[in-house]
Amino acid sequence: MLRIALALACVLCLFDPKAASAWGYQGHEVVGSIADQLLHDSAKQHVRDILNFTTPELRIAVPWADCVRSVVADIDGFEYVVNPEHFEYEVPCRPFKSPEARARMEDYAKRNWFNCKPVACHTNYHFDDVAIERDRYDRKYRGTNDHDLVSATGAAIAVLMDKPAPTPFSIKDKKEALLLLAHFVGDLHQPLHVGVVYLDADGKLVDPDAAPENPATETAGGNLIQDQNLSLHHEWDDIPTDIGEAFTRELLDAARSVPPSQGPIGHLGFRHDCRRARCLRAPEFRADQAGRATICKMVRRIRRPRRLPAVHGCDQAQAIGQGRRAAGRTP
Repeated sequence: MLRIALALACVLCLFDPKAASAWGYQGHEVVGSIADQLLHDSAKQHVRDILNFTTPELRIAVPWADCVRSVVADIDGFEYVVNPEHFEYEVPCRPFKSPEARARMEDYAKRNWFNCKPVACHTNYHFDDVAIERDRYDRKYRGTNDHDLVSATGAAIAVLMDKPAPTPFSIKDKKEALLLLAHFVGDLHQPLHVGVVYLDADGKLVDPDAAPENPATETAGGNLIQDQNLSLHHEWDDIPTDIGEAFTRELLDAARSVPPSQGPIGHLGFRHDCRRARCLRAPEFRADQAGRATICKMVRRIRRPRRLPAVHGCDQAQAIGQGRRAAGRTP
């Protein structure tokens, strides 16, 4: 099981950050596809046995944790609901449309709904909000907790290694753990899933670990930094279209050249991607007449956004209450 985790981790370091450092389901599928190629025969058989899919590949498994977001709670219980206004959301979730697969997602969401605050706890497993002033993960930092991305990654690995999932996670078997791990390793290497800027009402950087706690300074992983109707987080979730949705020979060769990661398995890639996130840390802001901060210059060595984003300030951050984004945060 450790080899499967390492194969997934190796993939993420190969992307040239100047080309692509964030992704939606297409990027996750590229990650899974390359990991499939890196596994030796024994590990591939473990994946087949655990997933028990018609096509038992990590490429197929990786969107599962985001597909679970379509499970909603109402007075009748938990139900997977297709959004009639966004049928495109279902494209990566087609492998999980059988009654049994839908029931598994509903059961997972139910078990991981009320186990932390706010409700829909599992939606918080996908990110950390460590300030870009930090260059590593530490539970003493603002934006971390016992149900964050790093903790969730460690919980999935524990189950794959025949250990119980720590509180508050509920992971019932190795299949569920592998579905989660395949996705979380991808999330771990999206800079805006681990590092974030905190801004005051004038758009100036705030170090949350050196100042009194103020939810109004949070930007929710770039989701509250808006360019018209598009958030900075969403800008980073796109990968170049020429990459496609599966491995290429060039990407596979690059992945094979990545040395094994060192250090605790649960923290794979976090230090590396904190550094990537810090490439976001040199924006210059000015305030308009309405008091909103606008980014005048965004210095990004990784990738410049297609348009310069405007920061919708403390009124939006305050509205999300203590910075928790269970329903509205972009995957």
